[in-house]
Amino acid sequence: MPKKFYITTSIAYVNAPPHIGYALESVQADVLARWHRQQGEEVFFLTGTDEHGAKIVRAAEAAGKAPQELVDANAQEFKNLKKTLNLSWDGFIRTSDQKTHWPVAQELWRRLQASGDLYKKTYSGLYCVGHEAFITQKDLKDGRCDLHKKEPETIEEENWFFKLSNYTKEIESRIRNNELRIVPESRKNEILALLEEGLEDVSFSRPRKDLDWGVPVPEDDTQTMYVWADALSNYISGYGGIKAWEEHPADVHCIGKDILRFHGAIWPAMLLSANLPLPKNIFVHGFITVDGEKMSKSVGNVIDPFELVKRYGTDAVRYYLLREIPSYEDGDFSYEKFKERYNGDLANGLGNLVSRVATLGARFDILEISEPIDKIIKSQYSPDYEKWFERYGFDKLLIGLWDSIHNLDVIINNDKPWAIKDEAFLKQKIVQYSISILCIADFLKPFLPGTTDKIKDIFSINDSVLKIKKAEGLFPRL
Repeated sequence: MPKKFYITTSIAYVNAPPHIGYALESVQADVLARWHRQQGEEVFFLTGTDEHGAKIVRAAEAAGKAPQELVDANAQEFKNLKKTLNLSWDGFIRTSDQKTHWPVAQELWRRLQASGDLYKKTYSGLYCVGHEAFITQKDLKDGRCDLHKKEPETIEEENWFFKLSNYTKEIESRIRNNELRIVPESRKNEILALLEEGLEDVSFSRPRKDLDWGVPVPEDDTQTMYVWADALSNYISGYGGIKAWEEHPADVHCIGKDILRFHGAIWPAMLLSANLPLPKNIFVHGFITVDGEKMSKSVGNVIDPFELVKRYGTDAVRYYLLREIPSYEDGDFSYEKFKERYNGDLANGLGNLVSRVATLGARFDILEISEPIDKIIKSQYSPDYEKWFERYGFDKLLIGLWDSIHNLDVIINNDKPWAIKDEAFLKQKIVQYSISILCIADFLKPFLPGTTDKIKDIFSINDSVLKIKKAEGLFPRL
């Protein structure tokens, strides 16, 4: 039986179409899914859309649409990213799916209730629609939510509450001993600091009279399930249900830094209350700024991933996101940086290397290799390569691969194959260069799958015979 690997993105909130920040998370998770498939593992890669809550209702009202109409349209846009970004997800869960998602969300609720961790009370607090959560004074700056820059609403209502405070010490213990591993270390320390302060019980429902767009609370038709209680259960509903999660919980949740509190505190507490295993890893990435500024519709600097791919191609966009945006921190997008990275690394780097070796080798009908290419590639794997995958250091991995590209270019320049007169010796050199390129292509496959396929088409091996086609530019200069 092959080893199983289960990875998720967070599910995208569909109050607006996708932007480049979500494209980053999707591509990062896709790299991990593809890498584990290359290792022969049985991978399940889940993504989807978060479709309930007050923010959706307000966005629908502003657009003059019913909530279902809005979420249907935007969910389709997120699904369309699969082809646009060459994503390899296996499942796409929608929280408005009453057949697949709702029964699991409600079953999880019943488990929390059976554990004695749900109680009802009247509560008055500050509600941030951007967070879809009650916040406290310490979350405010000049009277506004520090993240969303809007004043919260003061709400008094009767809600169901979840005894999150019961699980502070247990979650802290699991994180400290890496049973629940959080990467990078700075995010682990951030959630530990929150746990040291002590978790407070959290509102887990809204009155149905105020918000009926959501999953009904089981056995209480006056209440709608809190959007986060509903949304987090997607990792179970989209995977096949509670039994599937019990047998193999998520190996990695790939999320943004703004939702770490929900994934590092509320989600583990829900699972512990429901007597279910915790995920193994949470990988937390930063935000993408644009020309040094936060992306904002009002500023007009939101980058559309569909337009970007249309302009530059799928693998060029994947490369920029994975190489230019630091895996653990915030990173910046600008068209100037994009063109520099594209021309320097893709056109003049990888593209030029493939083109020059293909030009040298295309005139020979038969080039023989001495041992199976798979064996050669396997021998080239280094512990560092696997180490950075375990640490989700995508930018570090690509820096190393581009060092290999540069080193091969230096070797070719020193060899001066264009000046070699001995045909047998020249063939030997071309075979060496070609095998090195195929090794690089194999390492690149999780990152740039389309480019890898093109390279393997140019340098094809059949029964120890290498055939080389003349290459058209993989990445034409901008």
